Amino acid sequence: MKLEFWGVRGTMPISGKDRVKYGGNTICSAVYANDEYPIIIDAGTGIKRLGDEIVRKKGDKPLNLSILLTHFHLDHIQGFPFFAPLYLPDAILTIYSPQSPKETERYLSGLMSGRYFPVDFWGTPSMKIYLQIQGDFSLKGVRIGMCPLHHPQGSVAYKLATEEKSIVFATDTEHPATGVDEKLAAFAEGADDFIYDATYTLKEYESGKIGWGHSTWLEGTKLANEAKVKHLYLSHFNPDHSDRNLDEIVTKAQEKFPKTSGAKESS
Repeated sequence: MKLEFWGVRGTMPISGKDRVKYGGNTICSAVYANDEYPIIIDAGTGIKRLGDEIVRKKGDKPLNLSILLTHFHLDHIQGFPFFAPLYLPDAILTIYSPQSPKETERYLSGLMSGRYFPVDFWGTPSMKIYLQIQGDFSLKGVRIGMCPLHHPQGSVAYKLATEEKSIVFATDTEHPATGVDEKLAAFAEGADDFIYDATYTLKEYESGKIGWGHSTWLEGTKLANEAKVKHLYLSHFNPDHSDRNLDEIVTKAQEKFPKTSGAKESS
């Protein structure tokens, strides 16, 4: 499997000359496995560039795309109205989420309703299929599992696995007051790539952010060690953190777990 990051920020997109190295788009990732089109995880603003790239490459062929949504906070779905395949009559979008099909459709259509958007969701010509994830399943030859996370209104981690590789996405979660999230550690055990929520520094977290549903780079390294993963990617970066701030965070994390990287947008 090939992993690509198309958005690595949490909360809101950001730009600036000091936010170039890691990127400024909100959460969106793509995993290429046994198909020319990726399995897409989340639909933050990064899905805009990904959608443009998919359409550019598709030529006259129809599209059949799968999107896994972890939850419906705005930073994880705000790019969906700008996703080019949404407007193609030969595109089929299968959207998976922990919610019922009716709820998923309601949340996504709400982004384009009333005075929020000039194009009505119901007028977009792509075919949309909504599926609720209630257990493990297979998609394009990839085994997919999910694990509940500690986050306001709920969120889930996803594991994508083949015989050769496994990738775990846990981008919105808060660690317990002591120890590690044992359920998440067991879920991520032995993963080749572990993507984890590094929204806050320790100082930020302890000064008013406890209970907000996010974590720190240090807790990511603790989980990576506990789960014996091969590679830790810190992600869901705070828009207030510059490239220099993130370089410092990654360096500190590498002291605790050497195989740590900061997730960076695909160029």
